[in-house]
Amino acid sequence: MKIQILKLDESATIPQYSHPGDAGLDLFSIAEQTILPGEAKLIHTGIAIALPPGTEAQIRPRSGLALKHSITVLNSPGTIDAGYRGEIGVILINHGKNPFQVVSGMKIAQMVIASVIKAEIETAENLSTTSRGSGGFGSTGVE
Repeated sequence: MKIQILKLDESATIPQYSHPGDAGLDLFSIAEQTILPGEAKLIHTGIAIALPPGTEAQIRPRSGLALKHSITVLNSPGTIDAGYRGEIGVILINHGKNPFQVVSGMKIAQMVIASVIKAEIETAENLSTTSRGSGGFGSTGVE
């Protein structure tokens, strides 16, 4: 599958896989920003993409930023629909105790391209029964 990528800013870095077999393409910041503890900020990537119909791009956190700095993607995974042609922005939140400095060119998130299944929605009078039923939110117990 080919995905067209447009650089909206000359300092933008084209997304890339770091290692053979990686699922996610690295996304990079184009500007410096400080994210204070408890704060969320929109980080610009300076790129737009054209996805084929029937696909989406999922924006996911980087595990290293999460573990070492408590930085994650706020609406994880973020979804980029196939019809969107605007700049990809990443909402990062600082769950840590110290300010976090985003610098230009920093890997801030990863983008996974996935297939989309379109569901046909129909209303129903009732749903089939299962062994789980309506149990949720801890219904299987805490161990």
